[in-house]
Amino acid sequence: MKELPQRELRNNISAVLRAAESGERYVVTVDGRPVAELGPRRPPQWVGPGDVRTVLATPTDPGLLDDVAAQQIEHGLDEDPWTRG
Repeated sequence: MKELPQRELRNNISAVLRAAESGERYVVTVDGRPVAELGPRRPPQWVGPGDVRTVLATPTDPGLLDDVAAQQIEHGLDEDPWTRG
């Protein structure tokens, strides 16, 4: 990832954004301190209910399913939210 001083970003914003759009990634710095990352926008990655069910069936946190059940009760969700159509 290339380092990009804030002044260079300000002076060359159009060229930097074109480069980012085509895949270039930058760390924007202010006075030499990294303050932000700039790169191509990635579309959100959605997972389907089946994938969520698989993950929840084998949680790494043994209390996760209890936490999910408590939230369902607290918010009045009596049905399984993963099977809603």
